[in-house]
Amino acid sequence: MGESTGSTTREALADFLRRRRDALSPELVGLQTGQRRRTPGLRRDEVARLANMSTTYYERLEQGRGPQPSAAILAGLARALLLTPDERAYLYLLSGRTEPAATDQDGVVDPELLSVMRAVTATSPAFVVDDLAGVVVQNELHTSLFGQVAGLPGWEGNMIWCWFGSGRWRRSVLNSAEHQEAIGRDYVSYLRVIVAERGYDPAAAALVADLRSASPEFSRMWDVHQVSGAPAPIMSVLDDRVGRLDFDYTRMMSSRSRQRLFSLHPVPGTPTQQRLNRLSNVRGNAVSTYR
Repeated sequence: MGESTGSTTREALADFLRRRRDALSPELVGLQTGQRRRTPGLRRDEVARLANMSTTYYERLEQGRGPQPSAAILAGLARALLLTPDERAYLYLLSGRTEPAATDQDGVVDPELLSVMRAVTATSPAFVVDDLAGVVVQNELHTSLFGQVAGLPGWEGNMIWCWFGSGRWRRSVLNSAEHQEAIGRDYVSYLRVIVAERGYDPAAAALVADLRSASPEFSRMWDVHQVSGAPAPIMSVLDDRVGRLDFDYTRMMSSRSRQRLFSLHPVPGTPTQQRLNRLSNVRGNAVSTYR
């Protein structure tokens, strides 16, 4: 970042903090008003106390001086100034930090992703996973193809386990061994990022350990430590009711949570969409060979 750009960003951060401080009343943050106040909002020392930092440090931030605020400092400021999610994201952006993802609530589906999943439900199998790749919801097409996965106990409801552990998501895959290898590498690279986001916490470590124990293939890929690469190839599966289905797939991360949406899209030029339409008419009959 150039000197001019850095100076402008610091000035923007300072102005943002001052305006948010002026917009808060003492009563709103639980402070006694007491004597006549000279400022329309909170005083600098009050914000510093609420954010658990020194007044001198906070004053330097409002003056556009001082070091880059740490993640802990920013979290304290966001809490003290009662910032909205958008304001909190903007604070981290001005400070050159990555905003930590919000903690997901168990069993609650991110409304942003749920809306997208519902929008494609007539044409694309789709599902939402939590921050450790556990499937939290599937649309009807996905459930019809893969069986019920969301809500299964242990790792049985985990996307990565369904590929490497139980294998229930790859039993009818028609791709060559080389292409299945590429799909697996894509899953492992994805999990690498998730585990890092969670700070290698006990739950993430347990999933990796169990996958390594259950699958030599996963263990080999994990040891490569790849976190990016070429997109996985088209996935071709065989459904015993409608025949071969060819999918490309994409993933979308929520801007407000740690959840992701995965959606399978029919490959243009193949009869996949027509066969999915037929599948919609036979829901409730025998499930596919993924079961």
